[in-house]
Amino acid sequence: MKLVVFTLTLLTTLCASGLQTRNIVLITLDGVRWQEVFSGADKAILNNKSFVENEEATQDRFWADSPERRREKLMPFFWGTIAKEGQLYGNHRIGSTVQLTNKEWFSYPGYNEILVGYADPAINSNDKVGNKNVTVLEFLNRQKQFRDKVVAFCSWDVFDYIINEERAGFIVNSGQEKFQGLKGNEQNELMNEMMFQIPVPWGSVRFDAFTYHFAMNYLKAKRPRLFYISFDETDEYAHFGQYDQYLYSMNRLDGYIQSIWEWVQSTYTLKDRTTLIISTDHGRGDKVLDEWQSHGSAIAGAKKVWLAVIGPDTPAFGEIENRDPVYSTKIAKTIATFLNVDYKNERPVGDAIRPVFK
Repeated sequence: MKLVVFTLTLLTTLCASGLQTRNIVLITLDGVRWQEVFSGADKAILNNKSFVENEEATQDRFWADSPERRREKLMPFFWGTIAKEGQLYGNHRIGSTVQLTNKEWFSYPGYNEILVGYADPAINSNDKVGNKNVTVLEFLNRQKQFRDKVVAFCSWDVFDYIINEERAGFIVNSGQEKFQGLKGNEQNELMNEMMFQIPVPWGSVRFDAFTYHFAMNYLKAKRPRLFYISFDETDEYAHFGQYDQYLYSMNRLDGYIQSIWEWVQSTYTLKDRTTLIISTDHGRGDKVLDEWQSHGSAIAGAKKVWLAVIGPDTPAFGEIENRDPVYSTKIAKTIATFLNVDYKNERPVGDAIRPVFK
C-alpha cells in the first residue's frame, strides 16, 4: 500500500510541476566498470604488458596523476558536461552506489533489469530466447502517443530476443544486421556493405561505429520519442584482456554520446525537451589484475554499476555523494515518469529515481 501511495504521489507531483521532457535517449555501455568512469585508467592494469600492447602511447593518452584528471582525459563529455549540468551516480568510494538486483551479473539479466524494471530469476543465461517480460520500450510503444516512435539500435545481436522484437512491434536493429529503414540514404547503404567487409573478432557483435552511425542517421531523419542505443565493444575488449582497447573504446563512446547530445541541443524541436540516460548492464571484478576481465555471480564487484542523467528536468547536482543506493530496476520507471506515463508490469517495478527530477 505504501508503494502505491508513493508512486501516485510522485506522479502527481511531477505532472503538476510541468515536466519539459518529451523525448528520451537511453544509452548503455556494456560491461564498463565504475572504477574507470569515476577514476580513469587503472595504473596496475595500465602498467601490465599482458593487457596493454603499446604502453607508452596509451599512458600518454589516458594517464594523469589525479583520478579527476584521468577521468577527464578518458571521458571528457561525462566530466565536462554531464558532471556540470546533470547527475552521475555510482562512485562507490564516496558513498554513491548503483547496483543490480539480479543474482547473475552478466548481460541478458542486466539488460532485462534495466529495461523491464525487475530482476527475473528465470533469466539465467545469454541464450537467444525471447524475453517473456515486457520492456518499458514495448510498453510505451503500445501507447497511442508513442506508437512507431520507439526504436533500438544495438551492437549485440541478442537484443532481438532481450527486447523480443517479434512481439514488441518496433525496430530493433542489432548485431550483423543490415538496416533497411532509411531507403535512399546513401550513407546507410554504404554502411550496410562495409559492415560485412570489415571482419569482427566477436561473431555476434558488430563494431560500435556502425551502431552509432545507423542510430544517428535514424535520429536525424525520424526523431523518435524513445530512442535506445546499446554499445558493446568495451565488454568484448575486456574479456579479451585488451585494456588499452577497452580504454580507447570508452573514449570513443564518450565522443559518440557527446555528438548525439550536441545534435539534440542544436535541434529546435528536441532542445530542452530531451533527457539522456546512460548506464551499464553489469560491472567487473574488484580484484584488479585477476578479475577485471570477468563478471558473473562468482566475481565480487560485478553487481556494482553506475548511472548518468542529463536533461531539462534534472537538477545539476553533478557527482552524487553519500546517497541511498540506486538500483538498475529503477531506470524503466524513471524513463516512463519523464514521459508522464504510469509504467506498470506483471510484477512490481522499481520506483522512479526521485533526485533526477526537479
